[in-house]
Amino acid sequence: MNISRRLFLGGTAMALTAPWVKRVQAADKISIASIYDLSGGLEIYGQPIDACLDLAISELNAAGGLLGREVAVQKYDPQSNIQLYTQFATEAATSQQASAVFGGITSASREAIRPILSRYQTLYFYSPLYEGGVCDRNTFLTGSTPAQTIGKLMPFAVKNFGKKVYVLAADYNYGQISAKWVKDYTEQSGGSVIAAEFFPLDVTDFSAAIQKIQREKPDVIYTLLVGGNHMSFFRQWAAAGMANRIPIVSTSFGGGNEHIVLTPAESDGVISAFGYFQEIKTPQNEAFVKRYHAKFGDSAPYVTEHASATYNAINHWANGVRKANSLDRMAVIEAIESGSTVEGPGGPSTVDPKTHHCATDVHIAKVKNHSFEILESYKNQPPADTAAVCDLIANPNDNQQYVIE
Repeated sequence: MNISRRLFLGGTAMALTAPWVKRVQAADKISIASIYDLSGGLEIYGQPIDACLDLAISELNAAGGLLGREVAVQKYDPQSNIQLYTQFATEAATSQQASAVFGGITSASREAIRPILSRYQTLYFYSPLYEGGVCDRNTFLTGSTPAQTIGKLMPFAVKNFGKKVYVLAADYNYGQISAKWVKDYTEQSGGSVIAAEFFPLDVTDFSAAIQKIQREKPDVIYTLLVGGNHMSFFRQWAAAGMANRIPIVSTSFGGGNEHIVLTPAESDGVISAFGYFQEIKTPQNEAFVKRYHAKFGDSAPYVTEHASATYNAINHWANGVRKANSLDRMAVIEAIESGSTVEGPGGPSTVDPKTHHCATDVHIAKVKNHSFEILESYKNQPPADTAAVCDLIANPNDNQQYVIE
């Protein structure tokens, strides 16, 4: 609690009367933490996430806060360093005693901090889209999963482009597990994955991969590439004269504003599937985008699914606090499980109590001149992949990530 120095300077004594104490206690803030990469290579994902987190918290506070108190966020920048993630998660749970932690961009960072927050019994929200399968009662996951996105994109790709699929993926758990889902949904659609290559996040030279693709002649390329370094693939692909020669589909392209950074010659025609695009034409989304730019200006980062799902995550947590009328961790968990729907920028986001994932609308869109053109939309898609293996109502002590085999 910060008390003004003016109360103690100038030789004036002030009695700490009961009404004064009551006013200070009412002003005591609810402390939460965010751990998002705002530098270090993954800031292309972290900056719009951070902006939407700020917007959600400012709107909460403008409406009176929670439990009659203002919400304050302590921000940690792990600088795309897993060791800093673990350090900051420990600090948020112990020294800060945060009521909830919102954090993690890559699945590697999530799996580094999720056990820490579970051990210290600190409520955790993970908002980026990911590979699915996390089953943990202490964690709520508001981004889309493969059943919602890959499950829609692969039938679209096979139908429109052909059956032979070549996969390029980031070499960590997101890319590796998602590639298995691509194979599964490709085969369900009557196609086949003819090759899959995995690249560490620091790789920038894709010349060998491009040569292999040219030899294999797939009908479609599926990219699960992540991070600023991996934008080199699209630049080198265009430089090799391959732009628009073989269709490219993705459930990661655009998540880091790649379509804004790359030129139209390098990115036009790429097709992505997400639970949110800034271009969605609904009154609710247009009002959200207007509020977003009113707060951060016309040069604010493009709002990605990761960012919109973070806005939803803050509001799901707020729903739980209001319903529980408490900050107690288990009371908030049980309150969210009893029913939480957020009318988010992309439409309703509804928590599934069995999995702690969200049903969400899903869209397929094509890049055109630094924007996405919506091609198809699917309402209220459930997290069916995780629901097939996770039931936290029946097994509340389950705490693992299931992987498709």
